[in-house]
Amino acid sequence: MPSLVLRNRSLVFALTGLLLALFSYVTPTPVAAQVTAFKQAVAEAAARDKDISAFYQANAYEGIWTGKGRDRNRRSALIQALTAAGDHGLPAARYDVEGLQAKMKAARTPRDLGLLEVEISRVFLQFARDLQTGVLIPSRVDKAIVRKVPYRDRTSYLVNFAKSSPKGFFRALAPKTHEYTGLMKEKLRLERLLAKGGWGPTVPAKTLKPGASGTAVVALRDRLVRMGFMKRNAGQSYDARMTAAVQQFQRAHGLAQDGVAGPGTMKEVNVSVQERLQSVIVAMERERWLNQERGKRHIEVNLTDFTAKIIDNGKVTFETRSVIGHRERDRQSPEFSDVMEFMVINPSWYVPRSIVTKEYLPELQANPNAVNHIEITDRNGRRIDRSAVDFTQFTARTFPFAMRQPPSRGNALGLVKFMFPNKHNIYLHDTPAKNLFGREVRAYSHGCIRLADPFDFAYALLARQTSDPKGFFQARLATGKEQQVDLKQPVPVHIIYRTAFVDGKGRTQFRRDIYGRDGRIWNALSKAGVALRAVQG
Repeated sequence: MPSLVLRNRSLVFALTGLLLALFSYVTPTPVAAQVTAFKQAVAEAAARDKDISAFYQANAYEGIWTGKGRDRNRRSALIQALTAAGDHGLPAARYDVEGLQAKMKAARTPRDLGLLEVEISRVFLQFARDLQTGVLIPSRVDKAIVRKVPYRDRTSYLVNFAKSSPKGFFRALAPKTHEYTGLMKEKLRLERLLAKGGWGPTVPAKTLKPGASGTAVVALRDRLVRMGFMKRNAGQSYDARMTAAVQQFQRAHGLAQDGVAGPGTMKEVNVSVQERLQSVIVAMERERWLNQERGKRHIEVNLTDFTAKIIDNGKVTFETRSVIGHRERDRQSPEFSDVMEFMVINPSWYVPRSIVTKEYLPELQANPNAVNHIEITDRNGRRIDRSAVDFTQFTARTFPFAMRQPPSRGNALGLVKFMFPNKHNIYLHDTPAKNLFGREVRAYSHGCIRLADPFDFAYALLARQTSDPKGFFQARLATGKEQQVDLKQPVPVHIIYRTAFVDGKGRTQFRRDIYGRDGRIWNALSKAGVALRAVQG
């Protein structure tokens, strides 16, 4: 009998436990109900963004922002970073710091907190991507900016942030380059100047020369003083001090350094602080588009500066002047990055189809012997007898031939070309038109980059793989035959466009917006919410 009672009691206890478990499942405890409401709100709000949804699903819909302790530190770090968005030239209104803080204060229920959790993540992702890889998509602003921006997976931002020091994570987002740091410093300097009224009145003259005097010279003196090119003085004539100051200004703006304030120089002198500030902000955005490892050794072509440089471990080890694409829309040099793999000594010039049909075909139709320094070939590369062809029967679409200029000193590519195979058919090369390098603005090519010192450029590249780079190069050049020389260590090439940049000594340089691209970028940034600001201090 006692054993039967014991068995009955065990059964009762088991049934009671089962009923309690069922009851607790159907009717959660207050704490469980709050957790459920929070997670349901997170799942509901996150469903509108697949990347945010993927993160919270993998995280069992746990929060990373709205709790205490570590979450509080994360919120604080985010608010601090968002508050400094304007320092980076980002659209601060896009992140609405005050609105976000108001939502944080207003959240009371678990559901409120769940919705807030996802809203914070949404703002965080927008800010993180903007700061790391830019506000704009380059190709949507200008089709010639064909740069591949190194976008990171959006979910990875949340995953990595949850594992990192909050402040350290935000510090690591912006480009860590000398260039970006220098541009930020210049941005703050210009913002302070803007608060003080800028550089003062513009200079009311088209041209001023050494020996001149009068009110316009005084205005030039005052403007150069405010710009930092001249020490404060009471001089009222265009003396040696002013000539030296004008030369410094010209050097910093890519102008001929003759010390004469001619029309070109005067135009740049009268550019406002606001316009220079816009150039700096655009340059910072461009630097974010290129926020990746450039290569310990790399080649940089700045289109607006008309230069090509070899950079080793952050220092310029070789520099030469360049000629870039013409201002005409279909001849402008594009912006992109690639890898130089080889050079061709004594190259043939295989005329691009666009040049063949737009420029040479009309000449051939008028005179079959036109452009006779260039061979006309069939699809198999065999030379065509011009006298046997009626060129008037063809249109740009139906012209069946190709054109090739054999190696020679008069070849359009000169005596060497440097190849980084790309779909844009852009490369660096020599040119027989040496006279163009003496000009201030050098935009004359069909898009490729012509170099003033191509042989020295080749020697600098070959020095990494031969003890006698000059002898190696000249021996192959002397054959007169086309020869390909592979680079044992391919070199990254970055074709950029900067109207504002920082030189090796940390000084800001400004250049003309020759293609109008920076103007289009600024307009797009402005529409996105980026605004100029004046900073007291």
